Amino acid sequence: MQKLEIHQPVSYDRKDWQRGYESQPQEYNYWIDDVEGEIPSDLQGTFFRNGPGLLDINGQQIHHPFDGDGMVCAIAFANGRAHFCNKFVRTEGYLAEQEAGKILYRGVFGTQKPGGLLTNIFDFKTKNIANTNIIYWGGKLLALWEAAAPHRLDPYTLETLGLDYLDGILKSDEPFSAHPRIESKDGKGNTLVNFSVKPGLSSTITIYELDADAKLLHRHSHLIPGFAFLHDMAITPNYCIFFQNPVAFNPLPFALGLRGAAECIKFDPNRPTQVILIPRNPNQGEIKVLEAKACFAFHHANAWEKEGEIFVDSVCYESFPDVEPGKDFRQLNFDSIPAGELWRFRLNLQEETVQHEVIERRCCEFPVLHPDRVGQSYRYLYIGGAEAESGNAPLQVILKIDLVNNERQIWSAAPRGFVGEPVFVPRNSFESEDDGWLLVLMYDAANHRSDVVILDAIDIAQGPVARLHLKHHIPYGLHGSFASDIAG
Repeated sequence: MQKLEIHQPVSYDRKDWQRGYESQPQEYNYWIDDVEGEIPSDLQGTFFRNGPGLLDINGQQIHHPFDGDGMVCAIAFANGRAHFCNKFVRTEGYLAEQEAGKILYRGVFGTQKPGGLLTNIFDFKTKNIANTNIIYWGGKLLALWEAAAPHRLDPYTLETLGLDYLDGILKSDEPFSAHPRIESKDGKGNTLVNFSVKPGLSSTITIYELDADAKLLHRHSHLIPGFAFLHDMAITPNYCIFFQNPVAFNPLPFALGLRGAAECIKFDPNRPTQVILIPRNPNQGEIKVLEAKACFAFHHANAWEKEGEIFVDSVCYESFPDVEPGKDFRQLNFDSIPAGELWRFRLNLQEETVQHEVIERRCCEFPVLHPDRVGQSYRYLYIGGAEAESGNAPLQVILKIDLVNNERQIWSAAPRGFVGEPVFVPRNSFESEDDGWLLVLMYDAANHRSDVVILDAIDIAQGPVARLHLKHHIPYGLHGSFASDIAG
């Protein structure tokens, strides 16, 4: 008997999803007047968002979105109104390629210079694309890309002010990760915890802790065995926690100009994932390395300590979603690659064991929570998810997970809307952990434009409190933040 194939009904049209990856070469500056609903009067500050704004250079296609030049958007809220502006980060590479009108740099995720093998072989020069995150810290607005130093921008105009080495904290060749963690200190001022990694046969992880004025509190470096492919970390009051994914890196195709560096990474399901715990105070204890089930983690939601154990919530994949040479990312077969799931890890430091459970099987990515709960036990998590409860698909819903009562709320933008990372903004009144607003920049394929969606974080299922229609689309982005002291 012939086996019948069962296809999961899809909630989206592929062409709709693909159009969200069109470049946005224009820069805008205007008040947003097309608003459904009402902007909350107590929402004061600026929602910053970073991501690849160019998916081609003068018609030459970028191989993967992660190689695209960074474009920062700012939506400034004040007195019930909102203002939009966007600008490309004027990196050295961006300016050079715009002047030349062609691709001049190889990309980590497979973009090659035109001209074939001879123009790419043994060319190891990288372009700081400043496209991953954007934070306001110590009076500076910083566009982050994990393989290099940040670029400083004017927080009101988004003009690029140049590379910023944090007043000498970073050396000129020292990277600064795009995934800092900000720890609330119970009214004593916040601390920014970040890292850099220099991979190799052995890899060096450097931890930085900065106070609210961006002054260095701690800096320490650690050598770990093997090639480290680390994109994110989690923190607790005592540890920085990294998941060393079980991957191998073969540099030869990259050196020969055949592939990008990320295309040379291979997942090994027969090796365990290593959980690396680095004490935040280097004088208190040694690095611990525990072994967990083989998985691949891009992003961590949160971590906390309880009764001698450490818990870590992370978005995990059963294997690394390979970046395939020669394939157009817009033709991605979602059914052929693993979907991200939310896993909870339980680390017993005394017994040196790791257990895990899957707490959300729906395809999901980009987890956020109330900023005061970072590194602490927490109840509510917000995350982008697929419309369907199973299978891999683009992100079209925002999911609120009550981790205490195991309850879910969903707001859906399907069938023609596609969402990214939500940003949680606490209300000034603060009555509960979920008392705040969720800000989401979503792509509306029906009108080929993007909307800024404001959800009440207490009850996202009721739909948007306000939906701000932009005059154009913004390509799918990566990470963002909210600065309450930068108002419109």
